[in-house]
Amino acid sequence: MLAKTHTWTPVCALDAIVPHTGVCALVNGHHVAVFRLGDDRVHAIDNIDPKSGASVLARGLIGSLGERTVVASPLYKNHFDLATGECLEAPEHSVAVHAVRVEDGRVLVALN
Repeated sequence: MLAKTHTWTPVCALDAIVPHTGVCALVNGHHVAVFRLGDDRVHAIDNIDPKSGASVLARGLIGSLGERTVVASPLYKNHFDLATGECLEAPEHSVAVHAVRVEDGRVLVALN
């Protein structure tokens, strides 16, 4: 089986994202929420809240539930695991996770 190759899209400078917050980016026409944690780890998930259809997940609150780092949707307060995209309250509303990395101080995202 061949490994999937990623097309990396620069989103912004890491310093443009305040720690413990997210930003929305349009990557190849796809709304992506990019989050920066306090230790400068970054995560990227779909930005569309599956329950409402609104592009709002980047504006959610980051926290933890047990061992999971999550974002709470600002609309319905569902929690999405930043590592897996799983919606903890309603797994049928889970979102896609995207590859993300920091290179030379810039955040790059590749759609999965």
